Amino acid sequence: MNPGPAAERDGTGEEAADDDRLARRARALAVARSVRASAAGLPDSPPAPHWRPGEQTLRLLTVATVAAVTAVVTGQAWLLAPGAFAAVLLAFAAPGTGRPARLSAESAVGPRRCFEGEPVTVRVTVAHDGRIGRPEPVVSLGPGLALDALTVTPTGVDLVLHADSWGRRHLGVVDLDVPDAHGLTLRTVRTDLGTVDVFPVPDSARLTPIPVRLPERIGEHTTAHEGTGVEVVGVRPHVPGERQRRIHWPSTTRRDAVQINQFAAERAADAVVLLDTLADYIDTATGRRSLDETLRAAAGLARAYLRRHDRIGLIAVGGQLRQLAAGSGDRQFYRLVESVLEARQDRPRRGPLPPLPLAALPGHALVYAFTPLADQRILDVLGQIRERGNPLVVVEIPAGEPTPRPGEEIDALALRLWRAEREAMRATLRGRGIPVVGHTPGETLDLALGPLLRRRIMGAAR
Repeated sequence: MNPGPAAERDGTGEEAADDDRLARRARALAVARSVRASAAGLPDSPPAPHWRPGEQTLRLLTVATVAAVTAVVTGQAWLLAPGAFAAVLLAFAAPGTGRPARLSAESAVGPRRCFEGEPVTVRVTVAHDGRIGRPEPVVSLGPGLALDALTVTPTGVDLVLHADSWGRRHLGVVDLDVPDAHGLTLRTVRTDLGTVDVFPVPDSARLTPIPVRLPERIGEHTTAHEGTGVEVVGVRPHVPGERQRRIHWPSTTRRDAVQINQFAAERAADAVVLLDTLADYIDTATGRRSLDETLRAAAGLARAYLRRHDRIGLIAVGGQLRQLAAGSGDRQFYRLVESVLEARQDRPRRGPLPPLPLAALPGHALVYAFTPLADQRILDVLGQIRERGNPLVVVEIPAGEPTPRPGEEIDALALRLWRAEREAMRATLRGRGIPVVGHTPGETLDLALGPLLRRRIMGAAR
């Protein structure tokens, strides 16, 4: 007798319920494993490359064994029936029947480059040459990653991840427990998801202060010298050979002599971003990390200068000295960020810092030093820049104040000393003629750079 529509709906509903239950279980396992992986690191040992009994096989063997022992103990032969039925099922679906000889997992990740918080899609597919059941995934995510969605398919699993902070992130590994067609045996296959480059979200910035001296290169910054720009700075008497369209007719009429508009020259600027990566401090009040805010602010400033067709370079001082020659164009922004993506993995440097390379500082380039002003060694680096005559601006990134314990006089005294030391560093820099501006994370960088527009930044005399 053919089943009716109700029976078909019931069967479909049961399959859907099983799929939902399996998906929820897989997601729970993935989330639990990812949390453990964040605390204990990714698993090192690969899964065993052989088939092993599955849960269904263990259940059938348990039924057969319990039935046989109970029948022998009680002397009731009819108790052998459940065990015989389980043995028949095991014999009917013998392990190895139709089981694939080749089994592997392949992953496809996209995109490999993204910004903080953007989704990363991962598709893991099982490659085989036989019949298999629905796989069950166990996901181990790398540090700094979160699982947004997990979907189990008949041939694999689809994941949606995102990174909370910038850096070169290892996505982690996915272990797939693949059963055979009868569900009696299992085999685990692993695939490594590789790495992704997570770029910081630049802070909002539009202002681009400029130094007194600019290189002889056409740009968008107005100078005090006469040139071929578009900004009129005065008039002067006509010289034979001048274009007629530059005649300033009101002045010509008043003075009874031909007067010519005088335009200011427009030049491009060279800027260098100096990143202090000596340490990464955590603000206990807000949970912000100084290294994250340093790169976000620097990326916002670099993007503002690149939009004005200026050249900008990079120097990162920390566990490893990193540098990038000044350049322009959209690609330069990504070169700047990629050069410091691995700064988190650098070992802290002990002792004095090496001297800055000459090639990293173009002549008269404006240097922006992004630093939390928490390490005295950064003053030596800033002193080297000042000695070379480059104009310098220090952008202070807050590192978060230590939280004293209530009622502890020693903690309160230590906090006062900590504040006094930072104020002494600021006073030392200002005493050398170096402007120090403070940047508040979450606010636009223009608020900190606005006072610098009152006059052009001067370098030290060499």
